[in-house]
Amino acid sequence: MELEAARRAVLAVLRGTRAADLPRLLHWMRHSHDFDELVVSNNDVVLRNIAEDLRNRLPIEAMFTSEHQAVQKIHQHPLPMIHVDAFLYDDDVVDSLCEEGKMSRSYCTECGSYKTASLEFISHSFSLMELKFLYQHVLPDLTGKVVVDVGSRLGAVLFAGYLYSSASQLYGVEMNADFCQLQEMMITKYKFIDRIKVVHADICTQPSLLQKADVVVMNNVFEYFLDREEQARAWEFIARNVRKRGSLLVTVPSLEESLSKLQTDVQLSQWVEEVQLNYDVYMEKDVDREALEQIHLYKIL
Repeated sequence: MELEAARRAVLAVLRGTRAADLPRLLHWMRHSHDFDELVVSNNDVVLRNIAEDLRNRLPIEAMFTSEHQAVQKIHQHPLPMIHVDAFLYDDDVVDSLCEEGKMSRSYCTECGSYKTASLEFISHSFSLMELKFLYQHVLPDLTGKVVVDVGSRLGAVLFAGYLYSSASQLYGVEMNADFCQLQEMMITKYKFIDRIKVVHADICTQPSLLQKADVVVMNNVFEYFLDREEQARAWEFIARNVRKRGSLLVTVPSLEESLSKLQTDVQLSQWVEEVQLNYDVYMEKDVDREALEQIHLYKIL
């Protein structure tokens, strides 16, 4: 059915509905999971397909044994914590895995008792909700712009940037060869090769790439993968090279939080100005406001 014919058909259904039932029908259209499947955008479908492809190629914790330091840091956390990649596993998928006994949201505080507490989940990827917020509400029009994702991991920021923005080039810099290979597989399968490039490297070897970037994205990028001295050196390198006036830096968590436990020479007030975000602008249902508030935007001075 052509678009115009489909519109007429929908309007005919609405006009033909009894006045008393119309509010209930409109409520169903806005809130029913059944109707969601009909109105979800094609780009959302593509990203969900990519997530499913990646889930089938990764262990459930979405971490490789080659990530020695990150795995060790998670195990050393004072409270039980598990890595649940937000791009791969939305709440519905997590619920299904919990029902199947493959994942749990809680742990026993005293073995053998009924005393349980919530597990802390950590993710090194943006969820679909966060990606749409990033490209549709946080960042401006990216036509002709260069985006660099530091620690691109599974490529979620790159794939979403390809689908939701007009950025001319999207670069992912990733140290882990296993993740680079996964990203390349998805880039080839989904024909993203014209605008996405993955660089297998330490970001501290890529000054020219950072210097030409119009947008740099950093999501939980150093804390779990470098010791504190290495983190400090990495942040100082970022601050020296992300210098294009008016360019944008997106971080999770805030720069203030990331740098608070480190000894660095980074002078935030002389480097960046935070841009206040409107977290209420994202109107889709089931919004995780707390997750959105972790996203911070800065303009380079």
